[in-house]
Amino acid sequence: MTTGVAAFDFDGTLSTRDNLAPFLRAVVGPRALFRAIMLTAPHLARAAVDDERRDIAKVAMLRRVLGGREYAEIERHGVEFSAEVVRRHLRDDMLARLQWHREEGHMTVLVSAALGSYLRPVGAALGVDAVLATELAVGDDGRVSGELAGANVRRREKVRRLEAWMARELAPDRAVLWAYGDSAGDRELLARADYPVRITRRALLG
Repeated sequence: MTTGVAAFDFDGTLSTRDNLAPFLRAVVGPRALFRAIMLTAPHLARAAVDDERRDIAKVAMLRRVLGGREYAEIERHGVEFSAEVVRRHLRDDMLARLQWHREEGHMTVLVSAALGSYLRPVGAALGVDAVLATELAVGDDGRVSGELAGANVRRREKVRRLEAWMARELAPDRAVLWAYGDSAGDRELLARADYPVRITRRALLG
């Protein structure tokens, strides 16, 4: 027996924009975010020319912005931020594609480097079956350091997380996989799919 699975990247695919910086701005304000960007500029510059350094730059930024904050506070901001994203920053063409998969009886999954603090409530609002997101490490005191709990969910990690989820949820069924992505961070996910769909800034046709 086969089961259809549709895996969607989020930033630039379901969403019209990258959401990390807007979320961090919502948590700490524009001045604190600007200061953190200036302090992590060397990491960001190296990441711009070396894709393998993007994870290092992301953690450096998260340490500066979120380090020492209570996880519960970040989660509250995530819920509030997700409501704005769902209301204003989703692509109509991709929402239609998500709905098509549901009508076909396929399982739908968000698999993204976006922080789970806001992606999980977005996924709940959209009614997807699973959200595979980048999560923050939380200390025994309930505060975050800016480190990640596991790997940043991009490139090969997207495939690893999705395959682990399918092994748990679908066995012994075989998955027929649709994947939607817009960037180099989705390359391995698209290569893994039976039906890969590369998303551009223009509306998806068909």
